[in-house]
Amino acid sequence: MLIRNSTGRRLIWAVFALVLGVLVISPIAVTAITAFAQTWNSALPSGLTTEHMSGTLTESNLQSILVSIQTALVASALAVAVGTWAALAARSAPPRLRALIDAAFHVPVAVPSVVIGLAVLIAFSRSPVILNGTPWIVILVQALLVLSFAFSMVSAAAKGLDPALDQVAGSLGASGRPTLVTVTLPLLTPAIAAAAGLSVALCMGELGATIMVYPAAWRTLPVTVFTQSDRGDLFGAAANTLLLVLVTVAILGVLSRFRSRAQVR
Repeated sequence: MLIRNSTGRRLIWAVFALVLGVLVISPIAVTAITAFAQTWNSALPSGLTTEHMSGTLTESNLQSILVSIQTALVASALAVAVGTWAALAARSAPPRLRALIDAAFHVPVAVPSVVIGLAVLIAFSRSPVILNGTPWIVILVQALLVLSFAFSMVSAAAKGLDPALDQVAGSLGASGRPTLVTVTLPLLTPAIAAAAGLSVALCMGELGATIMVYPAAWRTLPVTVFTQSDRGDLFGAAANTLLLVLVTVAILGVLSRFRSRAQVR
């Protein structure tokens, strides 16, 4: 650390622990307690119950979590594929074109998510391409929202690759496609896996644009949580939020294993 004084370091760590506890750990802890609370009319809950968590296992609720998982995985795969392709194209592009590509792929994160939702809803509610009322409009919205993050992570890793690697591969007789498959993509696999993990995490919790475009038959779990909290069912909303956190962590754990294997290779 830059601070060599032991007292100063302890003070910095104490402040960090306080901020982490107040801003990150406390909200999650309160949500978890609420999910198991019978009532909460005072400083502490008056009893514990598993009724609210049991309510998350209903058929409609399990359908919502399944929809969230499917949407997150497909949207993230699309975003990572397009973001990786764009990052590789920008790597060999002229400086002005590279700056234009970078700016274009950061537009979705530069505007509010409701703007993306409304734009997609208007654009794909009439011919020639009609996605309104289908699951694909939700997938498209979420893919657009995480595209900037996927592009940024892969682009940063691509810029760090040594250009001499392509030259060496070319000197050995490898053309563009074999070099891409056998050299470039394997080196970018950890960054691609990290981009996939971040994209899935963001998609699993996305609400702002999703709530504008989702059809009734394709309702994600964040929409269910919002609906419950809007009705005043905070205990049910907390239980579903806890379920969402657990499922997201499980998915990220699986992706982390793939990332670890990619780094070892």
